[in-house]
Amino acid sequence: MVRIRSLEPWTDPRGGQIERLLIDNGTLAIEVLSLGGIIRSLWAPDRDGERANLVLGCDSAEGYLTQDAYLGAIVGRYANRIANGQFNVGQTQYPLDTNQDSNCLHGGREGFHRQQWQLGTLPDGVRLSLRSPDGDMGFPGNCNVQLDYRLVGNNLYVEILASSDKPCPISLTQHSYFNLDASESSLDHQLQVDATQYLEMNNVGIPSAIRQTHGSGLDLSLPTQLQSLIGREELTTTSGIDHCFLMPSTESKLQRFGSLSSPLSGRSMTLYTNQPGVQVYGGNGLEGVVGKNQHRLNQYQGVCLEPQQIPDAPNQPHIAGDALIAPGEIYHHISRYQFENDA
Repeated sequence: MVRIRSLEPWTDPRGGQIERLLIDNGTLAIEVLSLGGIIRSLWAPDRDGERANLVLGCDSAEGYLTQDAYLGAIVGRYANRIANGQFNVGQTQYPLDTNQDSNCLHGGREGFHRQQWQLGTLPDGVRLSLRSPDGDMGFPGNCNVQLDYRLVGNNLYVEILASSDKPCPISLTQHSYFNLDASESSLDHQLQVDATQYLEMNNVGIPSAIRQTHGSGLDLSLPTQLQSLIGREELTTTSGIDHCFLMPSTESKLQRFGSLSSPLSGRSMTLYTNQPGVQVYGGNGLEGVVGKNQHRLNQYQGVCLEPQQIPDAPNQPHIAGDALIAPGEIYHHISRYQFENDA
């Protein structure tokens, strides 16, 4: 049985209130905010059956609105980077908000992570909805988004549907930072990845080539301690892992990406997704971000596994399509996060 209850809302300093819902199925529990579709907390049991929160977050609306790490949020209208903050549809060029070097990152400064979503309930979770107007951060078309978070046994399902009334690239992802033992660092975690290809990037994070993981510093076919990745040649410019792995074509079916695990707590999290790419970000830029209890986070304190369309796809369709959603088409993202322990 899934229990859902409202928590005391927060005041949005920009006006209005931010709703908060707690969803608990006895195994997993999540707290969801109407601000940014944020998962503020996610509790799962360790090898001793003790539940703890496994994601990084903030204690107030102000906390979320003043940090730039996208803690727990849904990011869009286009996750990751679009080069030079622009793309073309036919002969029409669309300039976007540039907020990271010369790029548009995660939809721009006022992307979906800062928007007020409509929040409602489902029998086993919550449903959020958002309308992004034509021209929002430069993106064309009125875009409607539906987001479901559902708890099924030891699984968190994230499902997103989106449409636009003008051709527009759409890529949405869940940007939670996971720390499976609630410690000050995730570097003792182990990461295993099934994908056999990744994107090589230039110095501002734009894809430049497809590379094979085999024989590289990003061959994670076996569980690999995150600490051991620091200093590998392919990761020096990003000060740790911040790379997009490519999934084989699945015709929209869920497939296994890999697993993050903590030997300390015995917890593991396995990700399944229908998206063509998964960005793995090791929290390389987290240092100094203010989290819960006004605690300043450490570099590498959490790990993001971000299922998404291919970075800069609108400008590089030769890599994996252009990610354009035409009027009448539906963008569909579904991911399953399976939590287990070695009890």
